[in-house]
Amino acid sequence: MTDKTHSLETLPDMINKAVILAAGRGTRVQPLTSDMPKPMIPVLGKPVMEYIVEHLARQGIGEIMINVSHFAPRIQQYFGDGRRFGVRIGYSFEGHLDGDELVATPLGSAGALRKINDFGGFIDETTIVLCGDAIVDLDVQRSAQRHRAQRAIASVITREVDAQAVSNYGIVVSAADGRVVSFQEKPAPAEALSRMASTGIYLVEPAALDLIPADRSYDIGGELFPDLVRRGLPFYNQCCEFEWIDIGRVGDYWRIIQRLMANDTPGIPMPGVEVRPGVRTGLNVRVDWNTVRIDGPVYIGSGAAIEPGCTLHGPVWIGDGCLIEAGARLERSIVFDYAQVGANANVREMIVSGNYCVTRDGHPLPETDASPDGGWWSDARSLLPVPRRQDAGASSMRSKR
Repeated sequence: MTDKTHSLETLPDMINKAVILAAGRGTRVQPLTSDMPKPMIPVLGKPVMEYIVEHLARQGIGEIMINVSHFAPRIQQYFGDGRRFGVRIGYSFEGHLDGDELVATPLGSAGALRKINDFGGFIDETTIVLCGDAIVDLDVQRSAQRHRAQRAIASVITREVDAQAVSNYGIVVSAADGRVVSFQEKPAPAEALSRMASTGIYLVEPAALDLIPADRSYDIGGELFPDLVRRGLPFYNQCCEFEWIDIGRVGDYWRIIQRLMANDTPGIPMPGVEVRPGVRTGLNVRVDWNTVRIDGPVYIGSGAAIEPGCTLHGPVWIGDGCLIEAGARLERSIVFDYAQVGANANVREMIVSGNYCVTRDGHPLPETDASPDGGWWSDARSLLPVPRRQDAGASSMRSKR
């Protein structure tokens, strides 16, 4: 990825506002989202949405509203008011309280914009809208200038994709001057009228929000944009060349981590310190370097332990607090924080957490498939004893493994 902030000095009337869409359930990347919202899925040790916030800050965006619903507190607690990123962040919760339980009720991508604006009038100028589950390095201010020069009420940012990949995306069809004329939702390659895929990045004017019905779910790509086309309003396609790393499915996530670890993508540096060629670690790791065989790139997170006789054939990501037991072999795999991989397990092209394991394409793996003894993964924290309490009546307990 490239840093394009140098171009900002030449641009008059820079835009200052963004909306990040972060309320979805992330059903296409289950089970990764079974215990976290999709924008919090870790990419090289950071939530994917953190890359978006950091890029917007570099691009001169100072005010960001985030719509939240599914696992909303996880996002709000992590990002806070935005001051540590050099921006101001606010939140729009979509849901309700049922007794003591927060119930997520997403309003759709367009409904989210209407709710934000109805509440406090945030979108009172050209605003960029992005999904919270992709890493991009779009030159935001350049796109905004083009949007304004075309006097567009809305613009969709697209990337040209391979002909065989069009069935994975919403495809935008536009005239020679860029005006959007129609959409195709995941067409078969033979039926696709273009190769311009929507990236889920939009520029909108306040007037566009007047077309969104209030108090119900409404989608940008499926409802708002087709309505703009029907009405003949100035709605344009911007096909741009920029880095777009999209987590659409579990398989995409696996490939993204493999690529980032192998290619050292500019702008997305590997964390940790290189302790051996191709091997980086966090703080206070425990590795039997004399008996462990490592073929990088490999990252071993802070507080992780690699027991004797293990083999790590990269790219392998091992998160914080993990335990890889003796004789285990890991190849091109991702191990989430605090997961335990049992002795002599053979983990090849998998994603492992303390609660589940899936193949590189997201298929659940039975516990016996990687180890003849079964039960080969769990939460490493289950191995820790509960501290003995000194007060009367307290008893020492050990978590069940």
